[in-house]
Amino acid sequence: MKALLLHFEDETLEAGRLARAAGLECALIERHRFPDDELRLRLPERLPGQVVVYRSLHRPNEKLLELLLVARTAGRLGAEHLTLVSPYMAYMRQDTEFHPGEAVSQRIVGEFLAGLFDGVVTVDPHLHRVDTLAEAVPVPHAIALSGAPLLADIVAQARPGAMLLGPDAESAQWVAAAAARHGFAHAVCTKVRHGDRDVDILLPEGLDVSGRAVVLLDDVASSGHTLVGATRLLQTAGAASVDVAVTHALFAGDAIAKLQAAGVGQVWSTDCIAHPSNAVSVAPLLADALRQIGVA
Repeated sequence: MKALLLHFEDETLEAGRLARAAGLECALIERHRFPDDELRLRLPERLPGQVVVYRSLHRPNEKLLELLLVARTAGRLGAEHLTLVSPYMAYMRQDTEFHPGEAVSQRIVGEFLAGLFDGVVTVDPHLHRVDTLAEAVPVPHAIALSGAPLLADIVAQARPGAMLLGPDAESAQWVAAAAARHGFAHAVCTKVRHGDRDVDILLPEGLDVSGRAVVLLDDVASSGHTLVGATRLLQTAGAASVDVAVTHALFAGDAIAKLQAAGVGQVWSTDCIAHPSNAVSVAPLLADALRQIGVA
């Protein structure tokens, strides 16, 4: 049997897209929750030597336990090579000890995953102080893809000639990649963070957006506060329109409503995380990565 793709019920659509793109069979991991919140998982009784596990790690805490149970069980059932496809990789932001005593979660979670899988494929991981995914998740095959060019294609169709603007310095890599795809003008804001929901945004000095369509582009949107702040500044500066394009559509709580109230027009995202704003699938990218490491 060729490689088998395992997935959970809540990601059936996304896993199915990848299975079709990669030419893989897929199978459901059955999941039962006991009254005390313990989990019972059930995999197919027999597994091939090559197994791909699909699990995007938004709302990650319980999913990390799921991956532990799946990986250990898969090995017992015949899997010899395990690859994790995790379009959104959690716990990558905390890559150093910002304050004494803090857990460096990137290193801890990365080593945890490396102890379970032989390969990891993800999209736009939030790597700031390390150059490669392999430094964060030390596995033989560590592949970091980018959704920025796919988002750039959408912008080129919907807002030809738009300016791409990153909300902070960390977004520069994604804005530059998207801009290069179609020759967009681009720039990056300055952000000062005071807390998870308390940020100050400054537009680049001398930036002229009067009468221009501007698209705010980033790897991830969570509370939406940064994007709301940037949108208001752009409107004050005379932007003709403001739209948002992100790889990972976390959009916690009423984030979308806040963006719309601030004047954002369209919101586009990839399907790394299932969301009504999804406008493009990363399945072909993921499938190419699996072929690259000899799984598909």
